[in-house]
Amino acid sequence: MSYYFLSNIKDEVMSKNYYFSPDSRLDEPVTELPPLKVKDLPVMETNEPEELYRVVNDMVEGAKSSSGVIWNTFEDLERLSLMNCSSKLQVPFFPIGPFHKYSEDPTPKTENKEDTDWLDKQDPQSVVYASFGSLAAIEEKEFLEIAWGLRNSERPFLWVVRPGSVRGTEWLESLPLGFMENIGDKGKIVKWANQLEVLAHPAIGAFWTHCGWNSTLESICEGVPMICTSCFTDQHVNARYIVDVWRVGMLLERSKMEKKEIEKVLRSVMMEKGDGLRERSLKLKERADFCLSKDGSSSKYLDKLVSHVLSFDSYAFAS
Repeated sequence: MSYYFLSNIKDEVMSKNYYFSPDSRLDEPVTELPPLKVKDLPVMETNEPEELYRVVNDMVEGAKSSSGVIWNTFEDLERLSLMNCSSKLQVPFFPIGPFHKYSEDPTPKTENKEDTDWLDKQDPQSVVYASFGSLAAIEEKEFLEIAWGLRNSERPFLWVVRPGSVRGTEWLESLPLGFMENIGDKGKIVKWANQLEVLAHPAIGAFWTHCGWNSTLESICEGVPMICTSCFTDQHVNARYIVDVWRVGMLLERSKMEKKEIEKVLRSVMMEKGDGLRERSLKLKERADFCLSKDGSSSKYLDKLVSHVLSFDSYAFAS
């Protein structure tokens, strides 16, 4: 996500009452934070609208009084935002991400070997991987639109549906009778998958995601184009950057999530050309790989971070 909004939101953004705008203003640009629109601003479900202001204010003030800030991002991805944010906070910045690339994947491998065997049988870059994170819940109507959209796109798909993620159901009970038999080997619906393992698989051609920051970075690091359906908080910001700044994804808003629109977007992203999405995604992957190399920005910032920590007075550690 762009961290620049953190240092602007409590003054410029809050003073203009963007958070209390009528629906008619949702597509208006937030002039202080391009390329965001009003509907992209992070929101929290709360009965006290000022709670978001308090949370962000505490984050900004905490950063200002810190000895430095470590970011899970890399310089080539967010150079301008990092520079702007650094000038406002006036503390050392260490963009040393992507964090998940520093060690082997700590999560267990996919438990069901049938899932990986199924992926192995698919053509390169032919599969849509759909997963909407560990927190978001959807209505049954949305679930059915997604199901039919995936089916009607006629593209192979691997869809993670967490038990309990569809309100009012345990798992797949609301699917029409015979739906699973109808899709046959064209698709798989699973309760869990090792996302890093899946995204790295050569069969994956697109990632339909909620645009959480971890998922965003993981997809960028594997060069996989994204279909962006954000739900809350920073996901709206991430989606806007994916689509309009880095240009490695297409937007599919929840308000427009009908099976015909889903089918249309999936086919567009999975096209052989894909409007350059795949080429840009692979170039961004190269930049992510390079940032962790010996001469890369994240590697250099990690060295600076170590030196910075070692420079602290030993008394500070003792206290």
